[in-house]
Amino acid sequence: MAVWRRFFALMIAWSVGLGLFVYAFLAIVDPFDTLPLSPRLDRPPIATNARYSFPALARSARFDAAIIGTSTSRLLRPAALNPLFGAAFANLSMNDAQAYEQYRLLQVFARYHGNARVVMIGLDRVWCGTGDAYPKYTPRPFPEWIYEENRWRRYLEIYNLYTVEQAGQQFGVLTGLRPARYGRDGFTVFLPDDKLYDLARARAAFAHMPRPNLTPASGAADPGSLKFPTHALLSEALETLSPTTLKLLFFVPYYAGLQAEPDTPEAAIWSECKQRIAALARATPHTVVADFMIPSPITREETNYWDPLHFRVSVAERLERDLWQAAEHEPSPDQDYRLLAP
Repeated sequence: MAVWRRFFALMIAWSVGLGLFVYAFLAIVDPFDTLPLSPRLDRPPIATNARYSFPALARSARFDAAIIGTSTSRLLRPAALNPLFGAAFANLSMNDAQAYEQYRLLQVFARYHGNARVVMIGLDRVWCGTGDAYPKYTPRPFPEWIYEENRWRRYLEIYNLYTVEQAGQQFGVLTGLRPARYGRDGFTVFLPDDKLYDLARARAAFAHMPRPNLTPASGAADPGSLKFPTHALLSEALETLSPTTLKLLFFVPYYAGLQAEPDTPEAAIWSECKQRIAALARATPHTVVADFMIPSPITREETNYWDPLHFRVSVAERLERDLWQAAEHEPSPDQDYRLLAP
């Protein structure tokens, strides 16, 4: 009996010791760069689910400008935008991000950058959904505890298998054993190498992606009577920013075949959504709205796209110049966009 007692005591001691070791490892490595007492290391964003990594970039004093959006904004390069706007951008766009998730990230950025130079928000279907409510999350986990300002609560949340996995990856990056997945400004080319572009494959993607359906569940309705519940989030987000911050909202350039057919109920809903966001912008100081979600030299050309949502790197480079022109209230010389506000 004494042997078994010693055995179980030893097992408990080893378990407790291992648990404490793992917890200390997590607290020191701090894979999401969010703990108040962790060593000040040069941690890059490493989580494939950027919802964990990007709050640290949103808080960083290295930046005074941000890009918020979904994967349709991820190819915008901070290195190219910085000299155009005289700013230091972080690209905080997250794959498949709901409007609420973007709003929460922008809240964090605004809280730490009271005098931000520029905030760009890429607008797509999640900002034009109709109804009484909006979905807050996707199937990807969203760690609200990282977005809250109670920094000490984070010590209660880090002890889980996902954080252990990410801590291992961060340790590998910090020690040079593995490359960083994202740039330290959040940018990465997440699409295949452009040399591998295959038009036949792109056309197959065009054929199998349905248009975003914004029609209310109850069927067709007068667009003027529709509710766009995420617009309240957008309004609140803009109000958190300084009046001197340039707020550049842009409807992303969906492939023309994905856009609503003219003179249809769907087109009327998109038009109503755009008009209401433009009105919201005109009531907000220093706010510009540019609409790239139109038939244009960019969106009509199928070779510009990997699929109906995601354009190629060359289009991103063109879009960067266009956004700078829009910020200057200049019309597009190539008809790439329309200015909706001011």
